[in-house]
Formats: sequence, C-alpha cells, structure tokens
Amino acid sequence: MGNFEPRMDQIGAALADSSRARMLCELMSGRAYTNKELASLAGVEPQTATAHLQKLAAAGLVAVQRSGRCAYHCLASDQVAEALETLAQLSPSDHLYRAPAGSARTGDARILRSCYNHLAGRLAVRMADALIQQGVLVTRGTSFALGPAAAGLADRLGLVLPAAGRGSQASVVSVKACLDWSERRPHMAGAFGRAIMTRGLEAGWFSRCDTGRALRLEDKGAQVLEQVFTLPPTAWDDAPSKRVPSAA
Repeated sequence: MGNFEPRMDQIGAALADSSRARMLCELMSGRAYTNKELASLAGVEPQTATAHLQKLAAAGLVAVQRSGRCAYHCLASDQVAEALETLAQLSPSDHLYRAPAGSARTGDARILRSCYNHLAGRLAVRMADALIQQGVLVTRGTSFALGPAAAGLADRLGLVLPAAGRGSQASVVSVKACLDWSERRPHMAGAFGRAIMTRGLEAGWFSRCDTGRALRLEDKGAQVLEQVFTLPPTAWDDAPSKRVPSAA
C-alpha cells in the first residue's frame, strides 16, 4: 500500500533556514520581488538566493512571474499565505512587546501591516472590532460573516466587491477571520478584507514602506478611521499590549 500521508517534511525542510524564512516574510507583503531584491533583503548573495528560491518553489511555496527578461517571485497562492500566518502564531513573540512604542504613522508593523492581500496588526484587529459593533460583521464561533450593514459600508467606502456581492446579496461575499499572529485576535480576510486593503492603497489611506510588510497610515486614512470606523488616534499610536515574557 502506498504512503498517503501528507509530505509535511518537505514543507518543514523548506522553512528550516532563516534566509528562506526571511524571504517568505517579505513575500507576505503581497509584492513580487526579483532574485537580487530578495537576496539583498535576506542578506545573502544572489546565487545563494537562487538556490533558496528553487527549494521554496519545489515545496510549492513560491511561484515565478515573468515580465520580459525579468523574473519576479511571489507566494504561490492565498493558501500558502494563510498557512504561513498560521505558523507564525506558533513563533515566539516576546520581542514585539520589548520594543519601544511605535505608530502606524511611521510604519510600525505591529500596528499596521499587510497580511498578503489584507490588513493585519493591532489597528486591523480594532477595525474588525469596530465593524462588529456597527453590524457590518457578525461573529459565528471563530469565524466572521457579513452583517446587514455591510452593503452600506461598501458603498460608503467605494469598495469594489465581486458582482454577486453587492446590495442585498452582500452576504455571499467572502469574509474570513484570520487570526493575527502578533495580536492573537482575528482581523478581516477574504474578498471583503482584500477589498478594504486594495481601496485603502488606491485612495491613499495608507502607503507601503520601501521593504517589509509595514504600512504607513496617511492623513486620509486617519480621517476614514475616525469618521467611518469611529476609531480615535489612540487606536494607532498607543503602546504594545503588555504581556508577561515567557521563561525562555
């Protein structure tokens, strides 16, 4: 009888290198990078980066997109991004709470960052909390669903949702609860979460930092957070949550 067990050892071997892990974290920004860019970000030589990327591609974690003579590397799928975010929840996080207080205005990834194609970080968690209070989201166990106020919010923000999800049919639009690895509480994912991040980048509510996953909150975004999400400035400029460091 053949072996029908999942080959998790192949995934583990692909992740078992700090340089490859660094590359995957950079790709979690949702952007595509060239081999040289990822080499620089991971602190390795380009030929070493090539070997790392081949290993990641063989494990099904990374894909290549070609444009002319250039090859760009990106995460292979949404499922890969979800799996990496889930694995991150098992990673030590004490260093996050020893770091000085930051601000979404200056690009602090703890407060606001991209989780592949949707928002993550403390501010994203509080945005989800606010939408639950407004009836835009409803909780179903550990999951999210869109509530009766979802269509109104989509129109107010100018969100581009799948055609079947506008107006009275908004409940069919995909929305997921993605457990935030640094906050250990859910933020919004799925088509609805993706639409908010896409609209926010296009409208200048926030902007990407040069590298990494951190996003900067802009003046337009601060106005949206206050007027639409009813979140005050303390929601994006406060100190990290206090937690007791582990004995390790």
